[in-house]
Amino acid sequence: MGALLTWVLLTVSPRETWQSLARLEPEQLATLALANGLVLLSMSGRWWLILRVQGYAVPYLTLVGYRLAAFGVSYFTPGPQFGGEPLQVYLVRRHHNVPGSTAIAGVSLDKLLELLVNFTFLAGGTAWIVHRQLFPGSANPSILVFSFGLLAGPVLFLIMLGTGRLPLTGLLQVVDRLLRRHSRLGESDRLAAYHKFAVVGVGSERQAAQLCQQQPAALAQALLVSIVTWGLMIAEYWLSLYFLGAALTFDQTLVALTAARLAILFPLPGGLGALEASQVLAMTVLGLDPAVGLSLSLLIRARDVLLGGAGLWWGAVKSGSLEKKRISKKGEKP
Repeated sequence: MGALLTWVLLTVSPRETWQSLARLEPEQLATLALANGLVLLSMSGRWWLILRVQGYAVPYLTLVGYRLAAFGVSYFTPGPQFGGEPLQVYLVRRHHNVPGSTAIAGVSLDKLLELLVNFTFLAGGTAWIVHRQLFPGSANPSILVFSFGLLAGPVLFLIMLGTGRLPLTGLLQVVDRLLRRHSRLGESDRLAAYHKFAVVGVGSERQAAQLCQQQPAALAQALLVSIVTWGLMIAEYWLSLYFLGAALTFDQTLVALTAARLAILFPLPGGLGALEASQVLAMTVLGLDPAVGLSLSLLIRARDVLLGGAGLWWGAVKSGSLEKKRISKKGEKP
């Protein structure tokens, strides 16, 4: 992280970066806020559809808030944008009485479809970069293998669920046999805890498989929502660069956005350092001012920190309200 940030600061003039940001007008910032609001709203569409098919009509805007809270956890957690999913499960389970296995199945399917579309975009963008040999070393076939390897994971898992195969259940059963075979006296509590975990995991996977087999139309609608979300994300990204003074073609936008999304996969909170370096390098390769890349990175960083902070606050409020209810119930006289 430090090396990447140092390279960025040595490559790009802070003065030029500030000049690029200073060109943004209040109405342009308002337009970007509106565009980002549309992206944020559309991102909860998959989850909302899946929960409705499962029999739970949770209000859409409520799920938007839960999704924002989960984003806050994921964004500030080291790793490639994971970590907020347990909070999503917790909130719908506690506030809307969704059973644990059902909540896990819904969140898991939502994440699986998200990864499927995200990695499809990354694989296509990476293939284009390799074809055009735009970045130093981009002709290396291992880059394509990596990107399509990422895509293979969600594709294979979705196919297995659709055909009734339960890979997670099989893995949990193997682990259970190994634990029982090598368990010692006094470990019954651990085995019992694992058994409870395994029961929930197996039940969740079975529900997910049933949805894939019995509700293909709902999954198709969820995938369509994902495509719409990506269209909005591409439009917002292009618009940000346009307001910063760089009017990119569709191909150039695809390349630069692919670089940004790959940077987020780095095991750093919010891709710190990697995002900035990717955008400076992308603008340089495309023959544009690298200061625009750093300006865009700072704009993205400010947006995500604000949204992530708001999400953490909202998650704390919703979790805190539960604790207050419990305390009040305990304090009531029979």
